[in-house]
Amino acid sequence: QNYLDNFWPDLKAAHELFDSILQARRERESESQENHGKEYPEHLPVEILEAGIKSGRYLQGTLNVNKHRAQLEAFVRLQGFGSKDTG
Repeated sequence: QNYLDNFWPDLKAAHELFDSILQARRERESESQENHGKEYPEHLPVEILEAGIKSGRYLQGTLNVNKHRAQLEAFVRLQGFGSKDTG
């Protein structure tokens, strides 16, 4: 902001862009604080997930995503199954 104020005081578009970026950053930080630093909110509380895994209602696994074709290729390796079993 100091740079814009000192060197480009009349460039309205740059000042508006800076204000927009600053506002978006503040909103993102506020959301992050509401989510206790987590990037995404949880769908279910941890207690429910743990109980569901223990009862067999839910399965626990590891998501593997192809870094070169992330939009098209991914698979889940289920825990407790053989290394060749995937879902």
